[in-house]
Amino acid sequence: MAETLKDKTAKGFAWGALSNGATQLLNAIFGIVLARRLSDEDYGIIGLLTVFAVVSTSLQDSGFVTALTNKRDATKKDYNSVFWFNIGISACLYIVLFLCSPLIAMFYNEPLLTPLARYYFIAVFIASFSIVPRAILFRQLKQKELAIMGLLSLIISGIVGVAMAYNDMAYWGIATQQIVFNVCVVLLSWILSKWKPSFTITFQPIREMFGFSSKMLLTNIIIQVNNNIFSVVLGKFYDKHAVGFYNQANKWNMMGASTITGMVQGVAQPTFVQIGEDRERICRTFRKMLRFTCFVCFPTMFGLSLIAPEFIVILIKEKWLPSAHLMQMLCVGGAFLPIANLYFNLIISRGKSNIYMYNILGQGISILAAIIMIYFAFDGLNIGMASHYVYLTNIDLMVITYVSMIILWTGVWHYFLRREIGISYRDAVRDIMPFLLLASVAMVVTYCVTLPISNIVVLLIARIVIAAALYLGALWFFGAEILRECIGYILKKKQHTQ
Repeated sequence: MAETLKDKTAKGFAWGALSNGATQLLNAIFGIVLARRLSDEDYGIIGLLTVFAVVSTSLQDSGFVTALTNKRDATKKDYNSVFWFNIGISACLYIVLFLCSPLIAMFYNEPLLTPLARYYFIAVFIASFSIVPRAILFRQLKQKELAIMGLLSLIISGIVGVAMAYNDMAYWGIATQQIVFNVCVVLLSWILSKWKPSFTITFQPIREMFGFSSKMLLTNIIIQVNNNIFSVVLGKFYDKHAVGFYNQANKWNMMGASTITGMVQGVAQPTFVQIGEDRERICRTFRKMLRFTCFVCFPTMFGLSLIAPEFIVILIKEKWLPSAHLMQMLCVGGAFLPIANLYFNLIISRGKSNIYMYNILGQGISILAAIIMIYFAFDGLNIGMASHYVYLTNIDLMVITYVSMIILWTGVWHYFLRREIGISYRDAVRDIMPFLLLASVAMVVTYCVTLPISNIVVLLIARIVIAAALYLGALWFFGAEILRECIGYILKKKQHTQ
């Protein structure tokens, strides 16, 4: 019997959960080992280059991968054209980055960045060879294959990075880890997709998709700048220590948020595209996905915020404790990132890349303007205080602003979604608020109950167990349909495997 779209979507969620969960677990293991070995300065130096790498990655993609996914009748000629176009763009980008490396070092006043940048940016060029094979796997909802590719690449590159770190190669090890990861992704994506390019090159499909892809390109660049703007601001106005502390906090926040986002994103856009123009069915599908996303993201991210100090001290040593309270704030905002991702995946699937672009642009400009204003308005608070820990005062204000705007912007996303498919604010509140409130109450109660515990390991375990029990118990008590559906799906899969 042919597999239905509902079955494909459920299987995609399952594999997305397994893949992203395992990926982030491995990331956490390697991250813990590296953080215990390396210093905030080592992470800060790589953090100074991250924004250039991710913006270059967006430029090499040029929005054509999303355009291919969104195109219902994509052909081999389309894939071939995008492949060679990406290779050409990536080669030009690396040459530009190679020549501009001394300017980057001058901007941050860090001479060692010149050779490091020229080495690190090789990863950007290598990644271009996997863009089309990964797009094919993504379009076909091949979450199992994508999971295998990601996990194997992460294991191999992680081992290389750790080995180099323990041989005192510091940030060179982190850079090499990224290069090895991209090499593995390229090889595995070609094997698993079974796709080969041809040397018959025509750029007619590029011209046809350019209107849509150009908006996606600009939007992706803005997203990457938004995600890495703190590293640039901190690196310019403060130093690499501040960048290191912030990056460590944001790394754990993004691991949690990315696990959920990856699970949803792996099936959301392809599913919405396959549904087509059936508006009522799109509404039902979107609301079910929204409830599932909220069901997972609020307890996960609020829980990570709750245990941040104990988590940091136990796993990566007390030297990283200054990043714990930043992590707590970032995780609150991180809970809303998967929700926003679901919103704009539906908007993109409707072909409204202009709405997506202007929304991201408005959000990015607002965040950048706000944090720059905070820096100049409150910089005097740091006068007379000692050591690089002083910078956390201003960073707190910037992070609070960033988190607040992410949360508030959910309402903006919904405004445009309501125009597209007619889901009201009341419906969104009904889908989001029960999970947000139950997760919040569970965390507050857990915090109060566990205050008398002095042993840090016992405290960490107690908070995880109590918070999970309270949240799931409350959902069961109130008869949450999404919980029962998840349990039913798990039991059904278990019976099929017996």
